[in-house]
Amino acid sequence: MIRWNVVLAGGIGSRFWPLSTPARPKQLLPLVTDAPMLRDTLDRLRPSAPPERTLVLTNAELRDAILALEPTLPPENVVAEPRPAGTCAALAWAASLIARRDGPEAVMVCTHADWAIGDVPQFRDTLDRAAETAATTHALVTVGIVPSRPDTGFGYIQPGTAIESAPGAAGEVRRVARFVEKPDQARATQMVADGFLWNSGIFAWRVGDLLEEIAALTPEVQPALVAAGTNLERFFADVQSIAIDVGVLERSARVLVLAGQFGWDDVGTWAALHRVRQHDGQDNAMSGPTYALAASGNVVHAEGTQVVLYGVNDLVVVAREGLVMVTTREHAANLKTLLDAMPAEVREP
Repeated sequence: MIRWNVVLAGGIGSRFWPLSTPARPKQLLPLVTDAPMLRDTLDRLRPSAPPERTLVLTNAELRDAILALEPTLPPENVVAEPRPAGTCAALAWAASLIARRDGPEAVMVCTHADWAIGDVPQFRDTLDRAAETAATTHALVTVGIVPSRPDTGFGYIQPGTAIESAPGAAGEVRRVARFVEKPDQARATQMVADGFLWNSGIFAWRVGDLLEEIAALTPEVQPALVAAGTNLERFFADVQSIAIDVGVLERSARVLVLAGQFGWDDVGTWAALHRVRQHDGQDNAMSGPTYALAASGNVVHAEGTQVVLYGVNDLVVVAREGLVMVTTREHAANLKTLLDAMPAEVREP
């Protein structure tokens, strides 16, 4: 099996304002460890495919920064999208590129650059099994995370009937019965009790199988893919924006799910860092020059300035030179409201 790793590393991470900027988005920030999140992602994937079989899909503005972060990547393997067009367009282009280089039987394993992973060996083992399943069944395989809580911020997958002929333990690989968009709290609680899985965005498939399904099911992408040939600019100029889940997976009868349990977290907000960072003795998740007394449950990220907390709980404090942002962990998920209301000279100093 020829395996490629494909990392989605676009976007600017506006929910990590004021640290995340278009020139330095969250995937290039040291939010979970002392290394940028993309650096951690590439290190996790490195044993399974060499740099010449690793693609990073990103914004045109970030190409140089990513090559500086990972100089072993061939420049042509950092795919700079001229404009955002959704995950379906990005992954379709990646599949066509891989097919041209290594043929339709090559397997691509897709991850995102902004995750925290607790058990890296188990993560790698799960991705290996997903790749093997895709290679042997010609299915589109997604990894569903066994939930640790009813979370309204994630989509969910309902596993269906078991595929006994798939690699691994009996019943481990199942058909996807349905995808469910982000639910309310009551529904999330019930789905966790019923055995639903979180929709992680981890995928594995033979590139030829994905391209077949796009040709049959995704008119938003297929005409542009055919017309563009090898011209990336033309493809992104013509393609319609759509997510891979909506454009392919929800329309396909060839989707399987493999359950994964390896401490996965989609680090989507400042509050999420309380789940994935180490805590001090007062249950604070702090990074940088900080000090806390009689304070608990806080998330603090300080760059270039000291932060002192006294007698406060469950706050998010982000400090950099010239600017300090303070909110609560509850409100940190909705920074868009703040950014929309803020004067431009504060929002973009």
